[in-house]
Amino acid sequence: MGKYVDGYVIPIAQDKLEEYKKMAELAGSVWKEHGALEYIECAGDDLDQKELVSFKKLADAGGNETVIFAWIVFESKEHRDRVNQAVMADPRLACSMNPDSHPFDCKRMAYGGFKTIVSF
Repeated sequence: MGKYVDGYVIPIAQDKLEEYKKMAELAGSVWKEHGALEYIECAGDDLDQKELVSFKKLADAGGNETVIFAWIVFESKEHRDRVNQAVMADPRLACSMNPDSHPFDCKRMAYGGFKTIVSF
């Protein structure tokens, strides 16, 4: 069985990137401590695609926004469920559980779990 990946895309105002980065650094360390294999967060850099659907369009990002593209890798879906349960109970992330404390609009975040079909 292949690895399991949680992925998400978030539109975020450019002036909120540093605040988001601090939040993501804490979250990443907590996820890794609880067993995630990888935790990766990326901020959009080259998003103005003309011939394909751009991430900015996909995320409905405005002119002053960029896009966060991120994923967390787990051994399996069951492993993901165990790790995420531990992460959600971790007191270091308690303030992050309130959507009003985020530097982005949670209602605009796209999230999903993915089965790995190819991995090198």
